[in-house]
This record gives sequence, C-alpha cells and structure tokens, in this order.
Amino acid sequence: MSDAENLKKAFEGMQQRFKPGTVDKDQVVYFSFGEGPGEKYTMWIGPQKCEIKEGKHVENADNFLKTSPDLFIQMITGKYKPGAMDFFKGKIKAKDPFALQGLFKAFGA
Repeated sequence: MSDAENLKKAFEGMQQRFKPGTVDKDQVVYFSFGEGPGEKYTMWIGPQKCEIKEGKHVENADNFLKTSPDLFIQMITGKYKPGAMDFFKGKIKAKDPFALQGLFKAFGA
C-alpha cells in the first residue's frame, strides 16, 4: 500500500473512532506529510464533531502537524508516543504540540 493509501485509511479510521466530548473547543488542524497527492489533510474538530477532508482547505489553521506518514500512523494507533526530542530534532513539527496530544485522545490513541 502506498503512503497516500495508508494515510487515507488512517484518517477514515480516526473519523470512525472519534469520541465526542474529548475536545473542548472547535478547531481546525492541518496535516502535511509531503508534497504528493493524498499527503495533505484538513480536520475540523470540536466537542461533538469531527470532519476530515483530503487536501488543504484553510490558510490559517488553529494547529498543524508535519511529519512522515509512517510516524503519524504509529502515533494515531498508539504505537509511538512523541516526545520533546522529536520536535527539537524536527521529526515532528507542530504549531502547538501540547494541543495535539489532547487531539489524539479524541481518537483513543
């Protein structure tokens, strides 16, 4: 399976596992995993909703996550818990790393 196919499957799974009430406010999160087709996603998430679309649909997201497809999939499946060094070394880039941790809880990771 290609990275794009794996990402699509991962985001579909996230939408199905979404737990209402785990996020306290509406926000938009942009995900970038590369420059190829199927490697960018936008998520609108709030206390009662989660909508995910392929592509970049906003200019100024509340948060963003840039990393490799493999690392992202490990993170959302609970196989990898990112630490401060991942951000310092640039393996993972985010506007607000702490908010991302809360975000992943909304999907059981």
